[in-house]
Amino acid sequence: MEKQVILNSKHLELTLNRLCYELIESHNDFSETVLVGLQPRGVHVVTRLKKQLETILQKEVLCGNLDITFFRDDFRRREKPLIPSITNLDFSIENKKVVLVDDVLYTGRTIRSGLDALLTFGRPSKIELLVLIDRRFRRDLPIQANYIGKAVDTLVSERVSVEWKESEGEDKVVLFTKENNE
Repeated sequence: MEKQVILNSKHLELTLNRLCYELIESHNDFSETVLVGLQPRGVHVVTRLKKQLETILQKEVLCGNLDITFFRDDFRRREKPLIPSITNLDFSIENKKVVLVDDVLYTGRTIRSGLDALLTFGRPSKIELLVLIDRRFRRDLPIQANYIGKAVDTLVSERVSVEWKESEGEDKVVLFTKENNE
């Protein structure tokens, strides 16, 4: 597979910083807003956003992690059983503004699962979507992000991977393309 770096470490940091300021424009001091990262990869994005937002705002920002395993539409169709992650929502989302966060938006199915899972915890006043990478041209569902780090036009045969220093050793976003002979 051929790979191309879409965002290197510096550009990823700048993109996350820009997203923080976009969030602040819309949500001011976050007194009525919470961030919820979708397990497993959206949690890395939320962790970085939380750290930067708290530095900028000089106050705590409520963040949580949401497991969507049992809300997926392909849950029972896999040969190997899916292993659930941890949900950590130790606050009420009732009447709060919720920003749902994931790393890559592609078909929209993960986000739909996230919405279903989130609504089991209460009724927010508003739900918005933040994604680090938006693969624009392959939606199965009519889902669109409110905040986008970077929009990328990809083919069905390509794959986008967000890599983090904490898990893969380096911060970057990579586009993998199958070579013709593969």
